[in-house]
Amino acid sequence: MTHRIAIAPSGFKESLSAARVAEAIATGVRRVIPDAELDLIPLVDGGEGTAEALALAGGGRLVACTATGPVGDPVPSHFALLGGPGPLTAVVEMAAVAGLALVPPDRRHPGATTTYGVGELIRAALDAGARRVLVGCGDSGTSDGGAGALQALGARLTDRHGRELRPGGGSLHELEHIDPSGLDPRLADADLLVACNPYNVLCGKRGVARVFGPQKGATPAEVELLSAGLERLAAVLTRDLAPAFAPPAGAPVDLRTAPGTGASGGLGAGLASVGARLLPRYDVLLDGLDLDARLARADFVITAEGALDHQTVRGKIPAEVARRARAAGVPVLVLAGTIGPGAQDVRAVGVDAYSAILPAPMTLGEAIGRSSEFLADATERAMRIMALGTRLASVAPGVPVTPVAA
Repeated sequence: MTHRIAIAPSGFKESLSAARVAEAIATGVRRVIPDAELDLIPLVDGGEGTAEALALAGGGRLVACTATGPVGDPVPSHFALLGGPGPLTAVVEMAAVAGLALVPPDRRHPGATTTYGVGELIRAALDAGARRVLVGCGDSGTSDGGAGALQALGARLTDRHGRELRPGGGSLHELEHIDPSGLDPRLADADLLVACNPYNVLCGKRGVARVFGPQKGATPAEVELLSAGLERLAAVLTRDLAPAFAPPAGAPVDLRTAPGTGASGGLGAGLASVGARLLPRYDVLLDGLDLDARLARADFVITAEGALDHQTVRGKIPAEVARRARAAGVPVLVLAGTIGPGAQDVRAVGVDAYSAILPAPMTLGEAIGRSSEFLADATERAMRIMALGTRLASVAPGVPVTPVAA
């Protein structure tokens, strides 16, 4: 009997791309089931690796360039131009120019980091002839509400004295006025799409500064300052900028609480104010992969991510894979670099078992450096345990065998 296994992981941030994660898992499977029929489906969520993955899937190419990084220094970056019919489409991966991996550990201060480079990449894509620009949100190191991107696109954000705001979300509480007269006129004709996690909103109790600010290095006091600044930004964007880009019919986007406005530290809200459409990321990024049919053909699905915790069910790849696999009646195993509080919630969305890949306590550097090895080994262990369970079930068919989350 041939075992059909779908391997549909995300990447491990600052460590392995989704493709390399899938290859490591496949290595572990083949140690136990050499003749398994494997379908490798590396998935992206808008973060690291998105532009490259979509370029490969869509017959496109990466365009190398230099842009302003999150701490203000020039960084090597890129965007993708996709093939296919219709208007030329570009993919701007915000993580490639404003991602957390580009912020040195001793400079992780979201009050100062900027999305300016994202605006530069959008302009570069327009310069290359793109008339449809897809911005992938994820893995950000910023919390400026997209203010930097708007400045790079030509808007002036000033305080009550008419001075240009300093970079970063820490100055947004000083915002008084936004002058849109210098905005790149090509924005009016371009189709700007933002692939984002709809669970992320700009303001309120679940606002992006409160949820993700601490991960980016913000202290409790800084979280409150960032939250106040994003509230101010939403109000001024709604007054000064959004009306010029309002849809001809229907209500304008609520920049405070609409789904996706908090994507990438509020970049979603900033781009929505100049007419971008905020779209659930998997509706955009999984288009063309035929994922549902590929999962349904499998006997078993393995997915993975760097950290399995309470945020996983809020739009992370393992949860999306599990929901789709459950609809097809296919069991799912999740492998994770670390397991944190709330990991057990993934059972509610269709995960049958999950396991951490680290064999022993170790430094973060060692874990990152050996993550491919650990993934292959963890997969092998999981497959051998499953094989044992199958043998036990065949010996004593009346005794149920329940997967255990390690």
